[in-house]
Amino acid sequence: MGEFNAYIDKDTVRTPLGKGVLSGRTFSIKDVIAVEGVANGAGNPDWLRTARPALDDAPVVTALRRQGAELQGRTITDEMMYSLNGENYHYGTPQNPKAPDRIPGGSSSGSASAVAGGCVDFALGTDTGGSVRIPAAYCGLYGFRPTHGALPIEGVIPLAKSFDTIGWMAEEPKLMKKIGDALLDDFHAGPGLRRVVIPEEPWELLDPELQSVYSPLLSTISSQAETVEQKTLTTGGLKAWAETFRTMQAMEIWQEHGEWIQQENPGFGPDIAQRFSWAATLDQNRYSQLVNLREQIQSYLSSFLKNDTILVLPTTPGPAPIRNQSLEEMNDRRAKTMQLTSIAGLGGLPQLTVPVSGAKEAPAGISLIAGRFQDKHLLKWGDTF
Repeated sequence: MGEFNAYIDKDTVRTPLGKGVLSGRTFSIKDVIAVEGVANGAGNPDWLRTARPALDDAPVVTALRRQGAELQGRTITDEMMYSLNGENYHYGTPQNPKAPDRIPGGSSSGSASAVAGGCVDFALGTDTGGSVRIPAAYCGLYGFRPTHGALPIEGVIPLAKSFDTIGWMAEEPKLMKKIGDALLDDFHAGPGLRRVVIPEEPWELLDPELQSVYSPLLSTISSQAETVEQKTLTTGGLKAWAETFRTMQAMEIWQEHGEWIQQENPGFGPDIAQRFSWAATLDQNRYSQLVNLREQIQSYLSSFLKNDTILVLPTTPGPAPIRNQSLEEMNDRRAKTMQLTSIAGLGGLPQLTVPVSGAKEAPAGISLIAGRFQDKHLLKWGDTF
């Protein structure tokens, strides 16, 4: 399965289709993104057993190859993309090359492991609830979730369609921007990002011992802005936002995969099985109510951010947890983490996570969130500090 146990298949190789901003670069893709002639397994042997080979490359793969990049391998994902840990019950856990005693984060765990281990220059993952942002932070990488709908999602196994995005991770901010140039349209995005807001609730979730580690980078980011404010983001707290996200996501997941699960009775790892069992119990009649709540949050965030504002927050509450923690411990971390990731998830917003240096135990990340379709402005910011 390749170095660092990052790969489900290292032999899926496709040469460039042209020359461009990514000439000479190599990339890997999460085992949910289509390559012509290959069947994706989505981290589960039963899914692979029932899958058919793709008829075409996913549009994002074609776009990268046209810009000169070479595809080298498909990476391990958490089962059905329904986890933030990166621990696959069937295929093993990809190693975190920057902190081998800790999990890599998921569900794009193999992609993060491959980049952090130097196997490829960059990798694609998918991000529904944080599955690019979290492994990038845990493995000391830059990671990007674009505006929802900014990239075509065709050729990708869905999890929860109204939240699913394709994202990418790399070691270099300049490369992150080049990938954005290759994949993203030039949106009419306004004058640029000039205002920084430091929201209070996310910073309350950060491990206290890390406050001093984040301070220098927070100051550097703030120095790039014309104005800096510290403000309360919500009226009811991020727990309510996270619960809205968690429930909506689970309902959509069951709508998407429930029939297959009932027909095939697939074998899942304990945490994934628990999550699907819970999703099956949810009252789908509540979905429209939750859609209304999300629309209210989206409207509020759009008004708050406009086209010139960045929210700055920790990507996760702390560094990657030690491997093989109890299910209870991991569920507690997941709940706190989803309070942070639900902001961009509910808002459909672009988010860039940037490595934080100085954390003694393991890598950590700080995030920048901007308004919808401010993606290229955000990636440009990531290359300024």
